[in-house]
Amino acid sequence: MARKKAAPDFEQSLADLQQLVERLESGELSLEDSLACFEQGIRLTRECQSALSQAEQKVRILLERDGQTTEAPFDADEPA
Repeated sequence: MARKKAAPDFEQSLADLQQLVERLESGELSLEDSLACFEQGIRLTRECQSALSQAEQKVRILLERDGQTTEAPFDADEPA
């Protein structure tokens, strides 16, 4: 049975996506290379969206109390 390769971390996928966008915006790629970059960009976008969805789900689980979700504002400066 084939092993599923580990998903790259979110930050790396986002950096790779930014590089692809810059390459596409340069206008120096052939049509074939542009399509390949676009395809890879779509894949990276989906990976990032999936990672963000999973993180959101984890946050919701952590905030759940007594079977109800308690909404709280996010404050990045607040100590953990």
